[in-house]
Amino acid sequence: MSAPISNIRPEYDQVIIDIVDYALRYEVTSELALTTARHILIDTLGCGLEALEYPAARKLIGPIVKGTSVPHGAKVPGTPFQLDPVQAAFNIGALIRWLDFNDTWLAAEWGHPSDNLGGILAVADWLSRTAVAAGKPPLVMRDVLTAIVKAHEIQGVIALENAFNQVGLDHVVLVKVASTAVVSQLLGLSRDETLAAVSLAWVDGQSLRTYRHAPNAGSRKSWAAGDATSRAVRLALIAQTGEMGCPSALTAKTWGFYDVSFKGQPFRFQRTYGSYVAENVLFKISFPAEFHSQTAVEAAMALHQQLRDAGKTVDDVQRITIRTHAACIRIIHKQGPLNNEADRDHCIQYMVAVPLIFGRLTAADYEAGVAADPRIDALRAKIHCVEDPRYTADYHDPEKRSIANALTVVFNDGSALPEVAVEYPIGHRRRRAEGIPLLEAKFRRNLARSFPPKQQDAILAVSLDAQTLEALPVHEYIDLYVI
Repeated sequence: MSAPISNIRPEYDQVIIDIVDYALRYEVTSELALTTARHILIDTLGCGLEALEYPAARKLIGPIVKGTSVPHGAKVPGTPFQLDPVQAAFNIGALIRWLDFNDTWLAAEWGHPSDNLGGILAVADWLSRTAVAAGKPPLVMRDVLTAIVKAHEIQGVIALENAFNQVGLDHVVLVKVASTAVVSQLLGLSRDETLAAVSLAWVDGQSLRTYRHAPNAGSRKSWAAGDATSRAVRLALIAQTGEMGCPSALTAKTWGFYDVSFKGQPFRFQRTYGSYVAENVLFKISFPAEFHSQTAVEAAMALHQQLRDAGKTVDDVQRITIRTHAACIRIIHKQGPLNNEADRDHCIQYMVAVPLIFGRLTAADYEAGVAADPRIDALRAKIHCVEDPRYTADYHDPEKRSIANALTVVFNDGSALPEVAVEYPIGHRRRRAEGIPLLEAKFRRNLARSFPPKQQDAILAVSLDAQTLEALPVHEYIDLYVI
């Protein structure tokens, strides 16, 4: 007979305790982190506004029951909807992630920490409106910026050493966990309630990466984060009722997360929680493309001009070699048919071919009309990736965190263009001074998609002034985005 299993409830797993104590007790003092959080806020909201131009995104937005509006509920920027915080979190989260254009974190696990903004904004807006209705002070945007820093940190620090992709799980598990922790803090949950909420997030069934990879790549990858951050809000609200948690959700033998979903291995940590992730997050500024391809697209844009200067076209190309890092090959190196927009924006060959042919890469370039151009698939077949071990090492080096790609074009006559190498994208911290003016220009373009000039000016006046933004009640800021 096997030994009986103890039924004595343990203390909470240390990993859960560390997340909760950071979310509840850490004071964000880094001015760089708070400044970056403001840029994260405007960039992420702008991505959501751009997504509203796409019917596939719009059809998922709104209340579950058509026509429903929630008094004092959370508003969805760029829309007329006012919803309960769970559904609002899904709406906001799905929109900001739809076009793969919000910020990115690359490590052992890849992800997009601004996905957490769906839950953060929905809960903060709802709490503010409810407080004002009850004659109480609302939350202010400084609270939102602080929650952004903390959500980024929780998701990003866990991702540094722990590859959920290696066990087939999607990175949105970390969105769920991070959102649960910071939303619990916004809701004013006690430490015990927050411990319960975060444990429930780990116990939850976690999404498979199936929808990100051939042969099932599809649009769920565009709403998966909205699903995760909304589930976080739901779990925090459940915990707020006093519902019990699962203290050894990670470590329980046989039934815990480690044994069931992580091959029995405990999480590893490179650093304690602080403000490192927000300070070093990668912005997608120039191209709506999976981040491992950003430098390749930038190189392809340069080569497009060199082709023209040399009097060549893509018909003259014999082969193109992409010298790259291992994560790029694992995620977006793809040959064969591409079945939909989600398939195309996760194919480095497609994302290099389009700028080489057209001198651009926009969200619209993933649509079927552009993809039907026969030159794209013909050029894709000539593009091959090879790993450069140095690029892989620099990708993982915490002092560099490069995302390098180098392109070499060889022509049918045997001649070649000089290799174009780009190690750091414009959105990298090492190019932050170059990138922020472009990020603000991106935000202005996205505002112009939805709002008349007077409304754009009102949003910009607040959003680009740190002191004014931080002091503004959350609901007043969100009201600036109402259609």
